[in-house]
Amino acid sequence: MYNKILLPIDLNHKQSWDKALPTALNFCQTYNASLHIITVLPDFGLPLVGGFFPREYAEKAKKAISGDLKAFVAEQVPKGVKVQRIVADGKAYEAILRVAKKLDVDLIVMASHKRKRLEDYLLGTNALRVVQQSRRSVMIVR
Repeated sequence: MYNKILLPIDLNHKQSWDKALPTALNFCQTYNASLHIITVLPDFGLPLVGGFFPREYAEKAKKAISGDLKAFVAEQVPKGVKVQRIVADGKAYEAILRVAKKLDVDLIVMASHKRKRLEDYLLGTNALRVVQQSRRSVMIVR
């Protein structure tokens, strides 16, 4: 049923993967699917933001987060699961949708959290946008 599963996570926020990771792993093991874990860096290249950082900052940040993601996968993902680590940049929901399309994933599994604004009450803003705009199946885990 599922061959490729995309799991967006924020390494700094355990609630972004605490429940979603076991769900994604269960699907991977049940369907012998590959797991594609993505974490997204903000786009430092934007003119408004980029001026505050040295040119090499974005590349250093990407290398650091890539190392952190590698360690996360080694610690959290069982050996028998085929896994790909992805570090993307830009707005989180746009990067998730872009990678989902590029990899032609079957399912996006992601966590949601409550926000203060009324429209974000049921889903976090990134999860809401992914659900609204994705052409792939999306599972929101609470």
